[in-house]
Amino acid sequence: MKIVRTAISLTLATALVACGGNGSISDGGGGSDAPPTSGTPTPAPAPAPTPTAGCSLSERQDFAFQEINQFYLFPDLLDTNANPAAFGTVQGYIDALVAPARAQSKDRFFTYITSIEEEEAFFNSGSSAGFGVRLGYDTAANRVFVLEAYEGAPALAAGIDRGTELLAINGQSVADLMASGGPQAVVNALGASDAGVTRTLQYRNAAGTVTTMNVTKTEFELDPVSNRYGAKIINDGGKKVGYLNLRTFIGPAEDDLLAAFNDFRAQGVTEMIVDFRYNGGGFIFIADLMGDLMGRDKVGQVFSNTVFRPSLASNNSTERFESLPQAIAATKIAFIGRGGTASASELVTNSFIPYLGNNMALVGTNTFGKPVGQIARDKESCDDRLRIVALKTTNANNQGEYFTGLASVVPRTCQADDDIFTQLGEPGEASIARSLDFLAGRACTPIASTRGGTTTARTVQDRRELLQPRQPTAAQREVPGLF
Repeated sequence: MKIVRTAISLTLATALVACGGNGSISDGGGGSDAPPTSGTPTPAPAPAPTPTAGCSLSERQDFAFQEINQFYLFPDLLDTNANPAAFGTVQGYIDALVAPARAQSKDRFFTYITSIEEEEAFFNSGSSAGFGVRLGYDTAANRVFVLEAYEGAPALAAGIDRGTELLAINGQSVADLMASGGPQAVVNALGASDAGVTRTLQYRNAAGTVTTMNVTKTEFELDPVSNRYGAKIINDGGKKVGYLNLRTFIGPAEDDLLAAFNDFRAQGVTEMIVDFRYNGGGFIFIADLMGDLMGRDKVGQVFSNTVFRPSLASNNSTERFESLPQAIAATKIAFIGRGGTASASELVTNSFIPYLGNNMALVGTNTFGKPVGQIARDKESCDDRLRIVALKTTNANNQGEYFTGLASVVPRTCQADDDIFTQLGEPGEASIARSLDFLAGRACTPIASTRGGTTTARTVQDRRELLQPRQPTAAQREVPGLF
């Protein structure tokens, strides 16, 4: 079984990435992928640079320029005249280099510098430090809510789960923090993403009970498919519908997905709800695996294409559906997405358009719009991993220009709220209920194709955006809203 696509040689880049777009997050986005575990490389256009010992700001900026200039997907949209001396950080200089592409919404903070150690810890095992929740905020009412809580982390152990409202942090009212400093003030009050950081949290759960408790951040491993609600079969009037909620496209997702689809296949599932509502992306090889697992009847046909800039065209590749014993032949799929749905999750959805057409739908709101992916270039002596937008992905019809979100290209769409007071995986949750309506052939209101949702008045649920720091950790880039 092939589990990874390496369209470039191991000397060209550490890994293919299709992730990141932080969706409706306030301060940017970007995402990445970690090194692939296997695969057959093709020749690289140039050897990788030899990392030098120098880690001064100017040396790190020079490294960033050389790599971006060589591999950037949009070479005509680089400001090569940007003066590195004018910037006090590597990221500030990178932002200046890619500003022309950002002005055209083709690189919305997708090219960035991060830590090799932090990124590999997350991608290889889901490891990070924090309370173990994903947070969103109401843009109009200055309220912060828990969108989901992760198993094995301190928040869930303290009774903090989906639908919990965060009321105060160390005695400071969240409403006051939002009013005075916006979302970043809440981020600052929550403290660094380090094990041992303790905060006194006051919170109200979905049942209305208010609790005040000291909660300490710890190291935990994020399970990409929740053991509570991540994979289940919904009985809809006697019809078995497979439900899959994938939190992020990281390495440990492989075993979870194989197990889930093995059960779906054993129970004769042919209709699916794929819940990507908060999924910011990740490994391309996990996206390929998802395609294989839902495309048993499409073996040998094109799943997606990876395309580099013209000077690197020898590295272009085509991924075809492959045969897996756990796979099902999905005849109808409802993909749940929202503003934080990006990259690898959009890649999977886009890849089924040529085959399912009106038998698939985007349910929820419009998605982020990130049809591009990154490669990794490392300066190991400085723990610098440079993520560069270097590739785009297209489907079998060579369609992939959905920078304004998937609602502009998916044939069928259904507007739906994110009912955070109902647990994920429950058939009564608003987006899941609307997905079941689509699968049953019932009518729905389409999503407008403009990024960010609909053109009509936004509901309370639509006003929620993922809480994201201005300078996210490697894990927060891949799991927007993670704290």
